[in-house]
Amino acid sequence: MHAITIPEPGGPEALVWDEVPDPVPAEGEVLVEVVASAVNRADIMQRQGFYDPPPGASPYPGLECSGRIIAVGSGVSGWSVGDEVCALLAGGGYAEKVAVPAGQLLPVPEGVDLKQAAALPEVVCTVWSNVFMISHLRPGETLLVHGGSSGIGTMAIQLGKAVGARVAVTAGTKEKLDFCAELGADILVNYREQDFVAELKQATDGAGADVILDNMGAKYLDRNVRALAVNGRLAIIGLQGGGKGELNIGALLGKRAAISATSLRARPLAEKAAIVAAAREHVWPLIAAGHVHPVVDRELPMAEAAQAQRTVEASEHIGKVLLVAS
Repeated sequence: MHAITIPEPGGPEALVWDEVPDPVPAEGEVLVEVVASAVNRADIMQRQGFYDPPPGASPYPGLECSGRIIAVGSGVSGWSVGDEVCALLAGGGYAEKVAVPAGQLLPVPEGVDLKQAAALPEVVCTVWSNVFMISHLRPGETLLVHGGSSGIGTMAIQLGKAVGARVAVTAGTKEKLDFCAELGADILVNYREQDFVAELKQATDGAGADVILDNMGAKYLDRNVRALAVNGRLAIIGLQGGGKGELNIGALLGKRAAISATSLRARPLAEKAAIVAAAREHVWPLIAAGHVHPVVDRELPMAEAAQAQRTVEASEHIGKVLLVAS
């Protein structure tokens, strides 16, 4: 088969479409013929040499895919050759075939094209686990989503609205904010021109956000704490603004607030399977009912992964950028 390899870390040109051995499904795994994968910032970090796959995972980038099962390993039940699926991966999505633990498989939701289903696993599992399983967003609360026009952001807006929350977003252009509004965002903040703390306080009569989903890390840490409501919850899922910041513990204590920081890739299989099962139970019906949908900016051939990653690095997209197998 062919896959995107990274012979040496570097820029987008470090990605090489090359012939590699076919994966073999181990016990508890299936082999999926990939129809599409999606670009995540974790893939870019891996290309740069900053985010190695966990032990035993595929060395190729790609944290989600869609496709068809072409082989079933021992110990797998409930899945058969020919099933159309999408999957959460620890790696290997940028390839023609990938071995997937059965607990990380999801059926393609009703009403979703097989290719576009590749845009769902990582964002749904990230948002559901952080905003709902950990931060327990409730109807009537306010959710602040940084990077509202990203793949994560567009899913967080939709799920927040689906459960009856008020959703605030930050984004860097009017076009992106307008798109967030079309998805249902109630409070729109241009982070290049406005202070999200002040804007959020004004929009909530001084209360702030009950839950904040943050992809920036250190750069926003102090402002996020100031933007939290009493009993607020800050969920950090990214480090685009750096990994080390100063925390005002007094402010956190005063608000009786909580901070969590998570990633999906290196979690034990049982934890990932539990998140996938929760996503299937709670989110898949919302997709089938038309309340939630994948947001795809563009599709590029898998062999053009370098250009796809340039697009994501430059934030020239809204939603997800897909890589489509030939």
